[in-house]
Amino acid sequence: MTRYDYAVLVFYFGYMLAISWVFRRFVTNVSDYFRGGGKALWWMVGGSAFMVQFSAWTFTGAASKAYADGWPIMIIYLGNAFGFALNALHFAPRFRQLRVVTGVEAIRHRFGRVSEQFFTWTQLPFGLLQAGIWLNSLAVFFSAVFGVDLSLTIIVTGAVVLVMALVGGSWAVLASDFIQVLILMPVCLAVTVLGLIKVGGFGGFLSHAPAHHLDLGQVFSKEFLGLWCVAMLLKQLHTTNNLADANRYLCVKDSRHARWAGFLGATLFLLGIVIWFLPPMFAAIRFPDLRAVFPTLKNPEEAAFIAIARDVMPVGMMGLLVSGIFAATMSSMDSGLNKNTGFFIKNFYQPVLKPHATDRHLLVVGKVVTVIFGALVILVALQMSQLKNLTLFQLTQRLSILIGIPIIVPLFLGLLVKHTPPWSAWSTVVVGFLSSLFITEKLTPEWAAGVFGIAHPLDAAAREYWRQSIELFGNVALCSTWFVATKLFWSRATAAEKTQIDEFFTRLRTPVDFAKEEGAHNANDARQSSVVGWLCLAYGAFVALLALIPNPALGRLAFLGCGGVVAAVGWALLAAARRTRAEAVSA
Repeated sequence: MTRYDYAVLVFYFGYMLAISWVFRRFVTNVSDYFRGGGKALWWMVGGSAFMVQFSAWTFTGAASKAYADGWPIMIIYLGNAFGFALNALHFAPRFRQLRVVTGVEAIRHRFGRVSEQFFTWTQLPFGLLQAGIWLNSLAVFFSAVFGVDLSLTIIVTGAVVLVMALVGGSWAVLASDFIQVLILMPVCLAVTVLGLIKVGGFGGFLSHAPAHHLDLGQVFSKEFLGLWCVAMLLKQLHTTNNLADANRYLCVKDSRHARWAGFLGATLFLLGIVIWFLPPMFAAIRFPDLRAVFPTLKNPEEAAFIAIARDVMPVGMMGLLVSGIFAATMSSMDSGLNKNTGFFIKNFYQPVLKPHATDRHLLVVGKVVTVIFGALVILVALQMSQLKNLTLFQLTQRLSILIGIPIIVPLFLGLLVKHTPPWSAWSTVVVGFLSSLFITEKLTPEWAAGVFGIAHPLDAAAREYWRQSIELFGNVALCSTWFVATKLFWSRATAAEKTQIDEFFTRLRTPVDFAKEEGAHNANDARQSSVVGWLCLAYGAFVALLALIPNPALGRLAFLGCGGVVAAVGWALLAAARRTRAEAVSA
Protein backbone atom coordinates (compact mmCIF):
# COMPACT_ATOMS: atom_id res chain seq x y z
CA MET A 1 0.00 0.00 0.00
CA THR A 2 1.37 3.39 -1.06
CA ARG A 3 0.42 6.88 0.05
CA TYR A 4 -1.84 7.09 -3.02
CA ASP A 5 -3.73 3.99 -1.88
CA TYR A 6 -4.22 5.46 1.57
CA ALA A 7 -5.45 8.71 0.02
CA VAL A 8 -8.01 6.72 -1.99
CA LEU A 9 -9.20 5.02 1.21
CA VAL A 10 -9.55 8.34 3.04
CA PHE A 11 -11.63 9.73 0.16
CA TYR A 12 -13.73 6.55 0.10
CA PHE A 13 -14.64 6.65 3.79
CA GLY A 14 -15.51 10.34 3.55
CA TYR A 15 -17.59 9.63 0.46
CA MET A 16 -19.52 6.80 2.14
CA LEU A 17 -20.31 9.00 5.14
CA ALA A 18 -21.47 11.69 2.72
CA ILE A 19 -23.87 9.23 1.09
CA SER A 20 -25.32 8.36 4.48
CA TRP A 21 -25.68 12.06 5.28
CA VAL A 22 -27.35 12.88 1.94
CA PHE A 23 -29.84 10.02 2.16
CA ARG A 24 -30.83 10.71 5.74
CA ARG A 25 -33.38 13.14 4.27
CA PHE A 26 -35.08 10.24 2.47
CA VAL A 27 -35.96 8.66 5.85
CA THR A 28 -39.17 10.00 7.37
CA ASN A 29 -40.72 6.86 8.91
CA VAL A 30 -40.04 3.24 9.84
CA SER A 31 -40.90 1.95 6.36
CA ASP A 32 -38.32 4.34 4.83
CA TYR A 33 -35.67 3.26 7.33
CA PHE A 34 -36.12 -0.51 6.87
CA ARG A 35 -37.23 -0.86 3.22
CA GLY A 36 -36.87 2.49 1.48
CA GLY A 37 -40.61 3.07 1.69
CA GLY A 38 -41.14 0.59 -1.17
CA LYS A 39 -40.10 3.30 -3.68
CA ALA A 40 -36.63 2.26 -4.91
CA LEU A 41 -35.97 1.78 -8.63
CA TRP A 42 -34.82 -1.50 -10.20
CA TRP A 43 -31.21 -0.56 -10.89
CA MET A 44 -30.62 0.47 -7.29
CA VAL A 45 -32.33 -2.62 -5.86
CA GLY A 46 -30.65 -5.02 -8.30
CA GLY A 47 -27.21 -3.64 -7.51
CA SER A 48 -27.87 -3.78 -3.78
CA ALA A 49 -29.33 -7.32 -3.91
CA PHE A 50 -26.21 -8.43 -5.76
CA MET A 51 -23.87 -6.80 -3.25
CA VAL A 52 -25.75 -8.25 -0.28
CA GLN A 53 -25.35 -11.80 -1.65
CA PHE A 54 -21.56 -11.74 -1.31
CA SER A 55 -18.95 -10.20 0.96
CA ALA A 56 -15.19 -10.15 1.60
CA TRP A 57 -15.58 -13.92 2.06
CA THR A 58 -15.66 -14.11 -1.74
CA PHE A 59 -12.14 -12.63 -1.81
CA THR A 60 -10.84 -14.63 1.16
CA GLY A 61 -12.62 -17.91 1.98
CA ALA A 62 -13.94 -18.55 -1.53
CA ALA A 63 -10.72 -17.31 -3.16
CA SER A 64 -8.76 -19.80 -1.04
CA LYS A 65 -10.85 -22.60 -2.55
CA ALA A 66 -10.11 -21.33 -6.08
CA TYR A 67 -6.39 -21.09 -5.22
CA ALA A 68 -6.30 -24.67 -3.91
CA ASP A 69 -8.78 -26.51 -6.16
CA GLY A 70 -9.60 -24.31 -9.14
CA TRP A 71 -13.02 -24.27 -10.79
CA PRO A 72 -15.35 -26.04 -8.29
CA ILE A 73 -15.94 -22.89 -6.20
CA MET A 74 -17.51 -21.27 -9.27
CA ILE A 75 -20.47 -23.65 -8.91
CA ILE A 76 -21.68 -21.78 -5.80
CA TYR A 77 -21.74 -18.49 -7.68
CA LEU A 78 -23.31 -20.10 -10.74
CA GLY A 79 -26.03 -21.19 -8.32
CA ASN A 80 -26.40 -17.54 -7.25
CA ALA A 81 -26.84 -16.53 -10.90
CA PHE A 82 -29.51 -19.21 -11.39
CA GLY A 83 -31.15 -18.15 -8.12
CA PHE A 84 -31.38 -14.52 -9.22
CA ALA A 85 -32.71 -15.59 -12.63
CA LEU A 86 -35.43 -17.53 -10.80
CA ASN A 87 -36.03 -14.36 -8.73
CA ALA A 88 -36.63 -12.44 -11.92
CA LEU A 89 -38.80 -15.07 -13.56
CA HIS A 90 -41.01 -15.84 -10.57
CA PHE A 91 -40.21 -14.88 -6.97
CA ALA A 92 -39.01 -11.25 -6.99
CA PRO A 93 -42.31 -9.70 -8.17
CA ARG A 94 -44.21 -11.88 -5.70
CA PHE A 95 -41.96 -10.82 -2.81
CA ARG A 96 -42.78 -7.17 -3.55
CA GLN A 97 -46.46 -8.06 -3.91
CA LEU A 98 -46.51 -9.20 -0.28
CA ARG A 99 -46.62 -5.48 0.62
CA VAL A 100 -44.82 -5.87 3.96
CA VAL A 101 -41.95 -4.07 5.72
CA THR A 102 -39.93 -7.16 6.74
CA GLY A 103 -39.66 -10.76 5.56
CA VAL A 104 -40.78 -12.07 8.95
CA GLU A 105 -43.95 -10.02 8.61
CA ALA A 106 -44.65 -12.08 5.47
CA ILE A 107 -44.01 -15.23 7.53
CA ARG A 108 -46.75 -14.11 9.92
CA HIS A 109 -49.22 -13.71 7.07
CA ARG A 110 -48.36 -17.19 5.76
CA PHE A 111 -47.85 -19.17 8.97
CA GLY A 112 -49.32 -17.13 11.84
CA ARG A 113 -48.05 -15.28 14.90
CA VAL A 114 -46.41 -18.29 16.60
CA SER A 115 -44.23 -18.83 13.53
CA GLU A 116 -43.53 -15.09 13.38
CA GLN A 117 -41.97 -15.18 16.85
CA PHE A 118 -40.24 -18.51 16.22
CA PHE A 119 -38.53 -17.25 13.06
CA THR A 120 -37.74 -13.87 14.59
CA TRP A 121 -35.77 -15.57 17.36
CA THR A 122 -34.10 -18.09 15.05
CA GLN A 123 -33.22 -15.48 12.42
CA LEU A 124 -31.65 -13.05 14.88
CA PRO A 125 -28.84 -15.31 16.19
CA PHE A 126 -28.33 -16.83 12.73
CA GLY A 127 -28.05 -13.34 11.25
CA LEU A 128 -25.53 -12.31 13.89
CA LEU A 129 -23.43 -15.41 13.16
CA GLN A 130 -23.51 -14.67 9.44
CA ALA A 131 -22.52 -11.04 9.98
CA GLY A 132 -19.70 -12.22 12.27
CA ILE A 133 -18.31 -14.39 9.47
CA TRP A 134 -18.53 -11.49 7.01
CA LEU A 135 -16.71 -9.17 9.41
CA ASN A 136 -14.09 -11.81 10.14
CA SER A 137 -13.54 -12.30 6.40
CA LEU A 138 -13.13 -8.56 5.91
CA ALA A 139 -10.66 -8.40 8.80
CA VAL A 140 -8.60 -11.23 7.28
CA PHE A 141 -8.44 -9.26 4.04
CA PHE A 142 -7.49 -5.99 5.74
CA SER A 143 -4.99 -7.72 8.00
CA ALA A 144 -3.24 -9.20 4.96
CA VAL A 145 -3.19 -5.87 3.12
CA PHE A 146 -2.07 -3.65 6.00
CA GLY A 147 -0.21 -6.16 8.17
CA VAL A 148 -2.32 -5.15 11.20
CA ASP A 149 -3.38 -7.38 14.09
CA LEU A 150 -6.53 -9.33 13.17
CA SER A 151 -8.46 -8.55 16.38
CA LEU A 152 -7.77 -4.81 16.11
CA THR A 153 -8.86 -4.91 12.48
CA ILE A 154 -12.16 -6.58 13.44
CA ILE A 155 -12.93 -3.91 16.05
CA VAL A 156 -12.06 -0.92 13.85
CA THR A 157 -13.76 -2.12 10.65
CA GLY A 158 -16.81 -3.29 12.61
CA ALA A 159 -17.17 0.13 14.19
CA VAL A 160 -16.95 1.87 10.79
CA VAL A 161 -19.61 -0.40 9.29
CA LEU A 162 -21.86 0.20 12.27
CA VAL A 163 -21.68 3.99 11.95
CA MET A 164 -22.50 3.85 8.25
CA ALA A 165 -25.44 1.52 8.79
CA LEU A 166 -26.77 3.69 11.61
CA VAL A 167 -26.94 7.04 9.87
CA GLY A 168 -28.82 6.52 6.60
CA GLY A 169 -30.91 3.37 6.98
CA SER A 170 -31.93 1.37 3.92
CA TRP A 171 -31.73 4.31 1.48
CA ALA A 172 -28.04 4.86 2.23
CA VAL A 173 -27.47 1.09 1.95
CA LEU A 174 -29.15 0.93 -1.47
CA ALA A 175 -27.32 3.95 -2.91
CA SER A 176 -23.86 3.02 -1.64
CA ASP A 177 -24.32 -0.57 -2.82
CA PHE A 178 -25.21 0.54 -6.33
CA ILE A 179 -22.25 2.90 -6.65
CA GLN A 180 -19.85 0.31 -5.28
CA VAL A 181 -21.00 -2.23 -7.86
CA LEU A 182 -19.93 0.27 -10.50
CA ILE A 183 -16.40 0.53 -9.10
CA LEU A 184 -15.81 -2.98 -7.70
CA MET A 185 -16.65 -4.86 -10.88
CA PRO A 186 -14.40 -2.81 -13.22
CA VAL A 187 -11.53 -2.96 -10.70
CA CYS A 188 -11.86 -6.75 -10.43
CA LEU A 189 -11.98 -6.93 -14.22
CA ALA A 190 -8.75 -4.90 -14.29
CA VAL A 191 -7.11 -7.37 -11.87
CA THR A 192 -8.22 -10.25 -14.09
CA VAL A 193 -6.91 -8.71 -17.31
CA LEU A 194 -3.61 -7.56 -15.78
CA GLY A 195 -3.17 -10.92 -14.05
CA LEU A 196 -3.78 -12.78 -17.31
CA ILE A 197 -1.13 -10.64 -19.00
CA LYS A 198 1.27 -11.36 -16.10
CA VAL A 199 0.99 -15.15 -16.48
CA GLY A 200 1.54 -15.02 -20.23
CA GLY A 201 -2.00 -14.72 -21.59
CA PHE A 202 -4.41 -17.60 -22.05
CA GLY A 203 -1.62 -19.83 -23.38
CA GLY A 204 0.58 -19.23 -20.35
CA PHE A 205 -2.35 -19.73 -17.98
CA LEU A 206 -3.38 -23.03 -19.56
CA SER A 207 0.16 -24.37 -19.61
CA HIS A 208 1.26 -23.28 -16.11
CA ALA A 209 -1.90 -23.63 -14.00
CA PRO A 210 -2.09 -26.72 -11.76
CA ALA A 211 -3.65 -29.47 -13.87
CA HIS A 212 -6.67 -29.98 -11.60
CA HIS A 213 -7.62 -26.30 -11.63
CA LEU A 214 -9.13 -26.54 -15.12
CA ASP A 215 -9.94 -30.26 -15.24
CA LEU A 216 -13.73 -30.41 -15.55
CA GLY A 217 -13.44 -34.21 -15.78
CA GLN A 218 -12.87 -34.25 -12.02
CA VAL A 219 -16.62 -34.10 -11.61
CA PHE A 220 -16.65 -37.78 -12.64
CA SER A 221 -13.34 -38.91 -11.13
CA LYS A 222 -12.98 -36.96 -7.86
CA GLU A 223 -14.81 -38.58 -4.96
CA PHE A 224 -18.12 -36.82 -4.27
CA LEU A 225 -17.31 -33.71 -6.36
CA GLY A 226 -20.26 -34.23 -8.75
CA LEU A 227 -22.57 -34.73 -5.80
CA TRP A 228 -21.23 -31.54 -4.20
CA CYS A 229 -21.80 -29.50 -7.38
CA VAL A 230 -25.46 -30.50 -7.54
CA ALA A 231 -25.83 -29.83 -3.80
CA MET A 232 -24.41 -26.31 -4.13
CA LEU A 233 -26.73 -25.42 -7.02
CA LEU A 234 -29.70 -26.62 -4.96
CA LYS A 235 -28.47 -24.74 -1.89
CA GLN A 236 -28.11 -21.40 -3.67
CA LEU A 237 -31.52 -21.73 -5.31
CA HIS A 238 -33.02 -22.07 -1.83
CA THR A 239 -30.98 -19.27 -0.24
CA THR A 240 -31.93 -16.73 -2.91
CA ASN A 241 -35.65 -17.59 -2.99
CA ASN A 242 -37.32 -17.68 0.41
CA LEU A 243 -39.44 -15.48 2.66
CA ALA A 244 -36.61 -14.62 5.06
CA ASP A 245 -34.56 -13.16 2.21
CA ALA A 246 -37.52 -11.44 0.55
CA ASN A 247 -36.18 -8.20 2.09
CA ARG A 248 -33.99 -7.49 -0.90
CA TYR A 249 -37.11 -6.89 -3.01
CA LEU A 250 -39.47 -5.35 -0.46
CA CYS A 251 -37.96 -1.93 -1.11
CA VAL A 252 -38.49 -1.94 -4.88
CA LYS A 253 -41.16 0.29 -6.42
CA ASP A 254 -43.39 -2.32 -8.09
CA SER A 255 -43.55 -5.82 -9.58
CA ARG A 256 -41.97 -4.80 -12.90
CA HIS A 257 -38.99 -3.15 -11.24
CA ALA A 258 -38.54 -6.22 -9.02
CA ARG A 259 -38.24 -8.43 -12.10
CA TRP A 260 -35.63 -6.18 -13.70
CA ALA A 261 -33.67 -6.08 -10.44
CA GLY A 262 -33.49 -9.89 -10.42
CA PHE A 263 -32.16 -10.01 -13.98
CA LEU A 264 -29.50 -7.41 -13.11
CA GLY A 265 -28.32 -9.53 -10.16
CA ALA A 266 -28.11 -12.67 -12.33
CA THR A 267 -26.07 -10.86 -14.99
CA LEU A 268 -23.61 -9.45 -12.45
CA PHE A 269 -23.05 -12.88 -10.87
CA LEU A 270 -22.25 -14.44 -14.26
CA LEU A 271 -19.58 -11.76 -14.75
CA GLY A 272 -18.35 -12.20 -11.18
CA ILE A 273 -17.65 -15.91 -11.70
CA VAL A 274 -14.88 -14.95 -14.12
CA ILE A 275 -13.36 -11.85 -12.53
CA TRP A 276 -13.38 -13.14 -8.93
CA PHE A 277 -11.92 -16.61 -9.35
CA LEU A 278 -9.46 -16.44 -12.23
CA PRO A 279 -7.16 -14.11 -10.21
CA PRO A 280 -6.69 -16.64 -7.33
CA MET A 281 -5.82 -19.26 -9.96
CA PHE A 282 -3.24 -16.84 -11.38
CA ALA A 283 -1.89 -16.51 -7.83
CA ALA A 284 -1.35 -20.29 -7.72
CA ILE A 285 1.05 -19.83 -10.65
CA ARG A 286 2.78 -16.72 -9.37
CA PHE A 287 2.87 -17.63 -5.65
CA PRO A 288 2.85 -21.40 -5.12
CA ASP A 289 3.86 -20.86 -1.45
CA LEU A 290 1.66 -18.17 0.07
CA ARG A 291 2.85 -18.94 3.60
CA ALA A 292 6.15 -17.31 2.68
CA VAL A 293 4.25 -14.21 1.47
CA PHE A 294 1.84 -13.96 4.44
CA PRO A 295 3.61 -15.67 7.36
CA THR A 296 1.34 -14.16 10.03
CA LEU A 297 -1.97 -15.44 8.62
CA LYS A 298 -3.51 -18.63 10.02
CA ASN A 299 -4.62 -19.70 6.50
CA PRO A 300 -2.37 -17.86 4.01
CA GLU A 301 -4.29 -19.16 1.00
CA GLU A 302 -7.14 -16.87 2.07
CA ALA A 303 -4.94 -13.99 0.87
CA ALA A 304 -4.59 -15.37 -2.69
CA PHE A 305 -6.63 -12.57 -4.29
CA ILE A 306 -4.64 -9.93 -2.41
CA ALA A 307 -1.37 -11.52 -3.52
CA ILE A 308 -2.15 -11.33 -7.24
CA ALA A 309 -3.72 -7.87 -6.90
CA ARG A 310 -0.56 -6.48 -5.27
CA ASP A 311 1.47 -8.14 -7.99
CA VAL A 312 -0.31 -6.64 -11.00
CA MET A 313 -2.25 -3.51 -10.06
CA PRO A 314 -0.95 -0.01 -10.76
CA VAL A 315 -0.06 2.29 -7.88
CA GLY A 316 -3.22 3.62 -6.26
CA MET A 317 -5.62 0.95 -7.52
CA MET A 318 -5.14 -1.27 -4.48
CA GLY A 319 -6.91 1.47 -2.54
CA LEU A 320 -9.88 1.19 -4.91
CA LEU A 321 -9.92 -2.60 -4.55
CA VAL A 322 -9.72 -2.46 -0.76
CA SER A 323 -12.53 0.10 -0.62
CA GLY A 324 -14.65 -1.96 -3.02
CA ILE A 325 -14.19 -5.15 -1.01
CA PHE A 326 -14.90 -3.22 2.16
CA ALA A 327 -18.09 -2.03 0.47
CA ALA A 328 -19.10 -5.60 -0.42
CA THR A 329 -18.84 -6.64 3.22
CA MET A 330 -20.37 -3.40 4.46
CA SER A 331 -23.31 -4.10 2.16
CA SER A 332 -23.81 -7.57 3.63
CA MET A 333 -23.31 -6.37 7.19
CA ASP A 334 -25.34 -3.18 7.14
CA SER A 335 -28.13 -4.91 5.22
CA GLY A 336 -27.93 -7.69 7.81
CA LEU A 337 -28.00 -5.20 10.68
CA ASN A 338 -30.85 -3.30 9.06
CA LYS A 339 -32.80 -6.52 8.36
CA ASN A 340 -32.27 -8.01 11.83
CA THR A 341 -33.16 -4.73 13.51
CA GLY A 342 -36.28 -4.64 11.37
CA PHE A 343 -37.17 -8.15 12.50
CA PHE A 344 -36.75 -7.17 16.15
CA ILE A 345 -38.66 -3.89 15.92
CA LYS A 346 -41.52 -4.83 13.55
CA ASN A 347 -41.97 -8.47 14.58
CA PHE A 348 -41.32 -8.40 18.32
CA TYR A 349 -40.90 -4.97 19.90
CA GLN A 350 -43.90 -3.30 18.26
CA PRO A 351 -46.47 -6.15 18.23
CA VAL A 352 -45.51 -7.63 21.62
CA LEU A 353 -44.08 -4.81 23.75
CA LYS A 354 -45.25 -1.49 22.23
CA PRO A 355 -48.26 -2.03 19.94
CA HIS A 356 -49.17 1.69 20.03
CA ALA A 357 -45.65 3.10 19.60
CA THR A 358 -45.23 6.07 17.25
CA ASP A 359 -43.01 5.97 14.17
CA ARG A 360 -40.57 8.36 15.84
CA HIS A 361 -40.28 6.11 18.88
CA LEU A 362 -39.70 3.03 16.70
CA LEU A 363 -37.01 4.86 14.71
CA VAL A 364 -35.12 5.80 17.89
CA VAL A 365 -35.36 2.30 19.33
CA GLY A 366 -34.35 0.86 15.95
CA LYS A 367 -31.12 2.85 15.97
CA VAL A 368 -30.35 1.80 19.56
CA VAL A 369 -30.92 -1.85 18.64
CA THR A 370 -28.67 -1.40 15.56
CA VAL A 371 -25.83 -0.32 17.87
CA ILE A 372 -26.39 -3.29 20.18
CA PHE A 373 -26.49 -5.77 17.29
CA GLY A 374 -23.39 -4.17 15.76
CA ALA A 375 -21.48 -4.66 19.02
CA LEU A 376 -22.61 -8.30 19.18
CA VAL A 377 -21.42 -8.88 15.61
CA ILE A 378 -17.97 -7.57 16.54
CA LEU A 379 -17.85 -9.94 19.53
CA VAL A 380 -18.92 -12.89 17.35
CA ALA A 381 -16.23 -12.06 14.77
CA LEU A 382 -13.59 -11.89 17.51
CA GLN A 383 -14.59 -15.35 18.73
CA MET A 384 -14.56 -16.78 15.21
CA SER A 385 -11.08 -15.44 14.62
CA GLN A 386 -9.87 -17.76 17.40
CA LEU A 387 -11.15 -20.95 15.72
CA LYS A 388 -8.21 -23.07 14.69
CA ASN A 389 -9.70 -26.12 12.98
CA LEU A 390 -12.01 -24.57 10.37
CA THR A 391 -11.18 -22.32 7.42
CA LEU A 392 -13.49 -19.45 6.47
CA PHE A 393 -14.79 -21.54 3.57
CA GLN A 394 -15.65 -24.50 5.80
CA LEU A 395 -17.10 -22.31 8.55
CA THR A 396 -19.43 -20.48 6.18
CA GLN A 397 -20.62 -23.65 4.48
CA ARG A 398 -21.26 -25.51 7.75
CA LEU A 399 -23.25 -22.62 9.18
CA SER A 400 -25.38 -22.11 6.08
CA ILE A 401 -26.11 -25.82 5.58
CA LEU A 402 -26.57 -27.11 9.13
CA ILE A 403 -28.46 -24.09 10.48
CA GLY A 404 -29.53 -22.05 7.48
CA ILE A 405 -31.09 -24.78 5.32
CA PRO A 406 -33.53 -26.07 8.00
CA ILE A 407 -34.73 -22.47 8.43
CA ILE A 408 -34.94 -21.75 4.71
CA VAL A 409 -36.66 -24.90 3.37
CA PRO A 410 -40.13 -24.20 4.86
CA LEU A 411 -39.82 -20.53 3.86
CA PHE A 412 -39.15 -21.65 0.28
CA LEU A 413 -41.81 -24.36 0.11
CA GLY A 414 -44.32 -22.13 1.88
CA LEU A 415 -44.44 -20.03 -1.30
CA LEU A 416 -45.21 -23.05 -3.48
CA VAL A 417 -47.25 -25.45 -1.32
CA LYS A 418 -50.49 -23.84 -0.17
CA HIS A 419 -52.49 -26.18 2.04
CA THR A 420 -50.25 -26.72 5.05
CA PRO A 421 -51.21 -25.80 8.63
CA PRO A 422 -49.55 -22.84 10.39
CA TRP A 423 -47.31 -25.09 12.50
CA SER A 424 -45.80 -26.70 9.39
CA ALA A 425 -43.02 -24.08 9.23
CA TRP A 426 -41.61 -24.08 12.76
CA SER A 427 -41.97 -27.86 13.11
CA THR A 428 -39.96 -28.32 9.89
CA VAL A 429 -37.13 -26.26 11.35
CA VAL A 430 -37.07 -28.47 14.47
CA VAL A 431 -36.93 -31.58 12.28
CA GLY A 432 -34.10 -29.98 10.29
CA PHE A 433 -32.03 -29.19 13.36
CA LEU A 434 -32.44 -32.79 14.59
CA SER A 435 -31.45 -34.13 11.16
CA SER A 436 -28.36 -31.89 11.18
CA LEU A 437 -27.25 -33.48 14.46
CA PHE A 438 -27.89 -37.01 13.17
CA ILE A 439 -26.17 -36.51 9.80
CA THR A 440 -23.12 -34.85 11.31
CA GLU A 441 -22.64 -37.63 13.85
CA LYS A 442 -23.59 -40.70 11.81
CA LEU A 443 -23.13 -40.10 8.07
CA THR A 444 -19.41 -39.36 8.27
CA PRO A 445 -16.86 -39.54 5.43
CA GLU A 446 -15.65 -42.86 6.88
CA TRP A 447 -19.20 -44.21 6.69
CA ALA A 448 -19.47 -43.01 3.07
CA ALA A 449 -16.16 -44.65 2.12
CA GLY A 450 -17.44 -47.97 3.43
CA VAL A 451 -20.83 -47.68 1.72
CA PHE A 452 -19.35 -46.74 -1.65
CA GLY A 453 -16.47 -49.23 -1.43
CA ILE A 454 -13.66 -46.69 -1.47
CA ALA A 455 -10.59 -48.57 -0.30
CA HIS A 456 -8.07 -45.70 -0.19
CA PRO A 457 -8.19 -42.91 2.43
CA LEU A 458 -10.23 -39.88 1.40
CA ASP A 459 -8.26 -36.65 1.05
CA ALA A 460 -9.34 -33.45 2.80
CA ALA A 461 -11.22 -32.08 -0.25
CA ALA A 462 -13.22 -35.29 -0.78
CA ARG A 463 -14.10 -35.44 2.91
CA GLU A 464 -15.41 -31.88 2.81
CA TYR A 465 -17.34 -32.50 -0.43
CA TRP A 466 -19.09 -35.45 1.22
CA ARG A 467 -19.89 -33.59 4.44
CA GLN A 468 -21.41 -30.61 2.68
CA SER A 469 -23.30 -32.75 0.14
CA ILE A 470 -24.88 -35.21 2.56
CA GLU A 471 -25.71 -32.46 5.04
CA LEU A 472 -27.42 -30.46 2.29
CA PHE A 473 -29.30 -33.30 0.65
CA GLY A 474 -30.22 -34.87 3.98
CA ASN A 475 -31.65 -31.64 5.37
CA VAL A 476 -33.49 -30.70 2.17
CA ALA A 477 -34.97 -34.21 1.82
CA LEU A 478 -36.09 -34.61 5.43
CA CYS A 479 -37.35 -31.03 5.82
CA SER A 480 -39.23 -31.13 2.50
CA THR A 481 -40.79 -34.49 3.28
CA TRP A 482 -41.98 -33.31 6.68
CA PHE A 483 -43.34 -30.01 5.34
CA VAL A 484 -45.31 -31.63 2.52
CA ALA A 485 -46.56 -34.37 4.88
CA THR A 486 -48.18 -31.72 7.09
CA LYS A 487 -50.76 -31.28 4.28
CA LEU A 488 -52.43 -34.30 5.84
CA PHE A 489 -53.42 -32.04 8.74
CA TRP A 490 -54.76 -29.17 6.63
CA SER A 491 -58.33 -30.13 7.39
CA ARG A 492 -57.70 -29.53 11.09
CA ALA A 493 -56.73 -25.87 10.53
CA THR A 494 -59.33 -23.39 11.76
CA ALA A 495 -61.47 -21.37 9.39
CA ALA A 496 -59.62 -18.20 10.38
CA GLU A 497 -56.26 -19.82 9.62
CA LYS A 498 -57.46 -21.03 6.22
CA THR A 499 -58.78 -17.57 5.38
CA GLN A 500 -55.48 -15.95 6.38
CA ILE A 501 -53.49 -18.31 4.16
CA ASP A 502 -55.87 -17.76 1.24
CA GLU A 503 -55.42 -14.01 1.66
CA PHE A 504 -51.62 -14.46 1.68
CA PHE A 505 -51.65 -16.25 -1.67
CA THR A 506 -54.12 -13.76 -3.15
CA ARG A 507 -51.78 -10.91 -2.19
CA LEU A 508 -48.80 -12.88 -3.49
CA ARG A 509 -50.40 -13.09 -6.94
CA THR A 510 -51.66 -9.48 -7.14
CA PRO A 511 -49.28 -7.12 -9.03
CA VAL A 512 -48.33 -3.82 -7.38
CA ASP A 513 -49.69 -0.69 -9.01
CA PHE A 514 -47.70 2.04 -7.28
CA ALA A 515 -49.72 4.94 -8.62
CA LYS A 516 -53.01 3.47 -7.37
CA GLU A 517 -51.75 2.08 -4.07
CA GLU A 518 -49.30 4.76 -2.96
CA GLY A 519 -50.22 7.68 -5.17
CA ALA A 520 -48.12 8.87 -8.10
CA HIS A 521 -47.17 12.00 -6.11
CA ASN A 522 -45.35 9.80 -3.56
CA ALA A 523 -42.87 8.47 -6.13
CA ASN A 524 -39.39 9.97 -6.04
CA ASP A 525 -37.94 8.44 -9.23
CA ALA A 526 -36.37 11.65 -10.49
CA ARG A 527 -34.93 12.47 -7.07
CA GLN A 528 -33.33 9.00 -6.78
CA SER A 529 -31.82 9.18 -10.26
CA SER A 530 -30.61 12.73 -9.79
CA VAL A 531 -28.97 12.26 -6.38
CA VAL A 532 -27.27 8.96 -7.30
CA GLY A 533 -26.32 10.36 -10.71
CA TRP A 534 -24.42 13.31 -9.20
CA LEU A 535 -22.78 10.99 -6.65
CA CYS A 536 -21.64 8.72 -9.50
CA LEU A 537 -20.23 11.66 -11.46
CA ALA A 538 -18.26 12.79 -8.41
CA TYR A 539 -16.83 9.35 -7.73
CA GLY A 540 -16.14 8.67 -11.42
CA ALA A 541 -14.27 11.96 -11.77
CA PHE A 542 -12.16 11.14 -8.70
CA VAL A 543 -11.21 7.71 -10.06
CA ALA A 544 -10.38 9.14 -13.48
CA LEU A 545 -8.10 11.74 -11.85
CA LEU A 546 -6.09 8.88 -10.36
CA ALA A 547 -4.71 8.38 -13.87
CA LEU A 548 -2.38 11.28 -12.99
CA ILE A 549 -0.53 9.02 -10.52
CA PRO A 550 2.87 8.02 -11.97
CA ASN A 551 2.14 4.63 -13.57
CA PRO A 552 2.77 2.80 -16.85
CA ALA A 553 0.33 3.64 -19.67
CA LEU A 554 -1.67 0.46 -19.06
CA GLY A 555 -2.16 1.42 -15.41
CA ARG A 556 -3.36 4.91 -16.33
CA LEU A 557 -5.82 3.42 -18.82
CA ALA A 558 -7.16 1.15 -16.08
CA PHE A 559 -8.03 4.20 -13.94
CA LEU A 560 -9.61 6.03 -16.88
CA GLY A 561 -11.69 2.95 -17.73
CA CYS A 562 -12.95 2.43 -14.19
CA GLY A 563 -13.73 6.11 -13.68
CA GLY A 564 -15.34 6.33 -17.10
CA VAL A 565 -17.78 3.49 -16.30
CA VAL A 566 -18.95 5.16 -13.09
CA ALA A 567 -19.23 8.62 -14.69
CA ALA A 568 -21.10 7.26 -17.74
CA VAL A 569 -23.71 5.61 -15.52
CA GLY A 570 -24.03 8.85 -13.54
CA TRP A 571 -24.63 10.80 -16.75
CA ALA A 572 -27.28 8.26 -17.83
CA LEU A 573 -29.06 8.57 -14.47
CA LEU A 574 -29.11 12.37 -14.69
CA ALA A 575 -30.57 12.10 -18.19
CA ALA A 576 -33.24 9.71 -16.84
CA ALA A 577 -34.06 12.18 -14.05
CA ARG A 578 -34.57 14.97 -16.62
CA ARG A 579 -36.87 12.75 -18.70
CA THR A 580 -38.91 11.79 -15.64
CA ARG A 581 -39.40 15.43 -14.65
CA ALA A 582 -40.35 16.36 -18.21
CA GLU A 583 -42.94 13.58 -18.34
CA ALA A 584 -44.38 14.71 -15.00
CA VAL A 585 -44.74 18.28 -16.29
CA SER A 586 -46.36 17.20 -19.57
CA ALA A 587 -48.79 14.93 -17.71
